[in-house]
Amino acid sequence: MLSAFTNCLKIPELRQRIIFTISMLFIARVGANIPLPGIDPEPIQTFFAEQAATGANLLGMYNMFTGGALLNGALFALGIMPYISASIIMQLMGAVFPTITRLQQEGDVGRQKINQYTRYLTILICLVQGTLLITALTRNPGALIQGFSIQEYGQIVVINPAVFMVTSIILLTAGGMILMWLGDQITQRGVGQGISLLITISIISDLPGAVATLMTMFNTPVGAETEPLGAPQGILMAILFFTVTASLVAVTQAQRKIPVQYAKRVVGRKVYGGQSSFLPLKVNYSGVMPVIFASAILMFPNQIFTWLGAATGVRFFSQIAEFIAWGTWGYYLTFGSLIFIFSYFWVSMMFKPIQIADDLKKYGGYIPGVRPGEPTARFLDFTMTRLTFAGASFLTIIAIFPDFLLNVYNVPYRVALFFGGTGMLITVGVILDTMRQVETYLLQRHYDGFLKKGRIRGRSSRAKQTLADQSWKENFALWRPFIVIAGGLLSLGLLLSFFNS
Repeated sequence: MLSAFTNCLKIPELRQRIIFTISMLFIARVGANIPLPGIDPEPIQTFFAEQAATGANLLGMYNMFTGGALLNGALFALGIMPYISASIIMQLMGAVFPTITRLQQEGDVGRQKINQYTRYLTILICLVQGTLLITALTRNPGALIQGFSIQEYGQIVVINPAVFMVTSIILLTAGGMILMWLGDQITQRGVGQGISLLITISIISDLPGAVATLMTMFNTPVGAETEPLGAPQGILMAILFFTVTASLVAVTQAQRKIPVQYAKRVVGRKVYGGQSSFLPLKVNYSGVMPVIFASAILMFPNQIFTWLGAATGVRFFSQIAEFIAWGTWGYYLTFGSLIFIFSYFWVSMMFKPIQIADDLKKYGGYIPGVRPGEPTARFLDFTMTRLTFAGASFLTIIAIFPDFLLNVYNVPYRVALFFGGTGMLITVGVILDTMRQVETYLLQRHYDGFLKKGRIRGRSSRAKQTLADQSWKENFALWRPFIVIAGGLLSLGLLLSFFNS
């Protein structure tokens, strides 16, 4: 593992991509901590600090996706979710409008046109969400943040409301477009999928605070209402964390291997085919996208109806927002249903059994026991339908697992988020995808990947011979300064987070 990270820095192209990706993520984190002019984030931060132990709502989950930018009243308070919402709308429009469908089938030219429409739609969504957010913060912040009181916590907007509204809407829209641009740049010139990495780094940014909260659970002050946890509870939590993480990795990597036999063909003097292979069908074919889509869809109407109720004072909008609010049966029912819907929708968009069956028939391949052509397509469709049901069920269970820990065992939601849920699903899936891309560069240069065994990589004999003369001591000596600096920064960050929590 250590030698793989060392090899990443030896490949000039990969090294440049990694440095570029880290730089773009750094810019995103800086923008998440630059407050809007005229806003005082301290009242919101104080309120959320007092509510941290009781749970979370969709506003808190939205704050998690923005990496705390919403809590800080920052330039990137809208996060990357407007772009994701626009992408979802364009995908749904492709299934309804023939014009969008034709663009999706026109290759690179069509995708560029769809990306252009998606960016225009992102601007519109940023304007709408920014207007509703600023209007609610200015007129009635208590309706936007349930339980918040200006008399108790103080005023949020400290300048002229009209000036604040105009400038903040422009800055929020610009912040959303900057994040979209950063994601596109990471995808094109960096490593990994840019939008997913921006969400992942936003989720991981709360890890020091979660560690500090976890430490307070084992060191509660004298006279507190709850007793401190002991060593057995700590061991059980560690085992649960590694079990959930291992399960996420296993299901993400799990696949059903469909055997494929190729008939022999004689072309001129050469004989082709005659070998056996397999067709890998992933259990979780759609990856983390259904959870992201479901979360975005739930956040979007909840915010809209909450902000409409706060801005207009109409009770009907607030009732709809309360129905899909976090912790209600309507929320869990809607969330689980959306995960199943988007799982099957994503598979129907990406997995083409008819095309696969035609390709197999064209090249003389067939599945043993299944006739080529249409029967093969039906078999693949039936198999993928069952696999998708299993994958969607697993996604639903993991997505609501933190709520189970919160409601049954009273684990603070800030800590429970790292024992499953949307955040862990996104983090594990994105890290695995990024590791695959990095590993591709390593194998192309005849270097070893991250693992000597496992499905994340393929091992070549040339890679073994190339690295045979590299000792572990040389790798450790190269990485020793980075390890010392990283360890010092991590210790300092944990210490400061502990005192500030």
